[in-house]
Amino acid sequence: MKQNKNFRLAGLAGAALLACAAVGNAQAAATIVINNINAAGIGFNDTTPATPVGGNSGTTLGQQRLIAFTYAANIWGATLTSSQPIIINAQFSALSCTATSATLGSAGATSIFRNFANAPRADTWYSYALANKLSGTYLGTANAPQINANFNVNLGQPGCLTNSFFYLGLDANHGSNVDFVATLLHEMGHGVGFQTFTSGTTGNYNGGFPSVWDHYLLDNTTNKTWVQMTAAERAASAIKPAGLSWTGPNVTAAVPNVLSRPGEVKVYGSNAGAAAGTYQYGDASFGPPLRSPAVVGNVMPVVDQADGSGLACDALSAANTTAVRGSIALVSRGVCGFAIKAKNVQNAGAIGMIVADNAPGDAAGMSGTDDTITIPSVRITQAAGVTLKAALGKRTRTVSGVTASLGVTTTGFAGTDAQNRITMYTPNPFVSGSSVSHYNTTATPNQLMEPSINGDLTHSPTLPRDLTFELLKDIGW
Repeated sequence: MKQNKNFRLAGLAGAALLACAAVGNAQAAATIVINNINAAGIGFNDTTPATPVGGNSGTTLGQQRLIAFTYAANIWGATLTSSQPIIINAQFSALSCTATSATLGSAGATSIFRNFANAPRADTWYSYALANKLSGTYLGTANAPQINANFNVNLGQPGCLTNSFFYLGLDANHGSNVDFVATLLHEMGHGVGFQTFTSGTTGNYNGGFPSVWDHYLLDNTTNKTWVQMTAAERAASAIKPAGLSWTGPNVTAAVPNVLSRPGEVKVYGSNAGAAAGTYQYGDASFGPPLRSPAVVGNVMPVVDQADGSGLACDALSAANTTAVRGSIALVSRGVCGFAIKAKNVQNAGAIGMIVADNAPGDAAGMSGTDDTITIPSVRITQAAGVTLKAALGKRTRTVSGVTASLGVTTTGFAGTDAQNRITMYTPNPFVSGSSVSHYNTTATPNQLMEPSINGDLTHSPTLPRDLTFELLKDIGW
């Protein structure tokens, strides 16, 4: 999710292959080999003392990181089936970040193959691990790594999503930190094939041939798959929010058993004016989901806070408390985490929260963890926030005449198109490493292969909680 605490994951990695420094194995239906390529004292070899946590018995930071990786690899190993080992070159390195956002990790196939023995589709690219599985042989150089994986060594340090560290326990009890096991599962998902190799910015095929993914990507506004389109048409569909659907039969069949009814955010009332309508929104990983009956209330803006107008990063002033009590609070994105804002407006008596984005783009969700939050929260686009704020003015003590309803519809499923096919992540503008190669952020419950790690994820990539493995089955696993 793209927000103050932005747990961003990139889908592709281009790191060069390096010699192995250490190896860890995870064996099950598929054997996964972890090549630790960090130098001594760094990353997976960090000797900083650590206290065992959440079932992770390591006594140094590096040991705990490698134990968590092996644990996640065992989950994938028990899920996938292949006669060929899946070899991952893994390291911690410096990835892009700021004090309020960070790339947690990046991973992708080291090579791609087409027209190999037993290939289900001719002239079509498959990721290295999947091609090996389908061919029943080790393609390319024997024992060459099939996946490169990098993780952010600076996470939590000042200037890099400050104070939000990787949680290395195996029990998902991460609190306000980032679950490393979930991050690992996500990145390994990319490595075994949850990605396209076609350029989303130009629409050009890699080497003139489509990826297996492209056969299942459908522009639901033109009813063309990516293999039926021109390069220009593919590039256009990659930036149509909710306009690109996955047509694979396994995912589509499982959608009704995994995804919830879609939420609905409506604004109306005597003073709503141009703000009236149904809003695109992103949900929160904290607090209750939108449900029936809807939470309905007067919308009141939080203004003139000590930390800046409408941010709600501190306890609300007396005037703002009077304004939002019994109402749905409208706050602005920025400075602090979304869960902090929700707790502050809840403490002031608000029955719900709407966060107006501070940057252009598609509506995205909100991560964060606080089990004491009991009110629903949604995030709307910057443009919608500007319109809603204009309708509200700076009312802090009177009824605004603008009402919001935070509820659910009775048809369809969250994160799908009109035919109940799950949609892919296609914000405008295009986000390199994230667009197309992830599920849409509107899927509810949050899915492992969304572009960000959400606090409510489990450690399962399979049914009945998650659609990741269903997509991998669609492409050949």
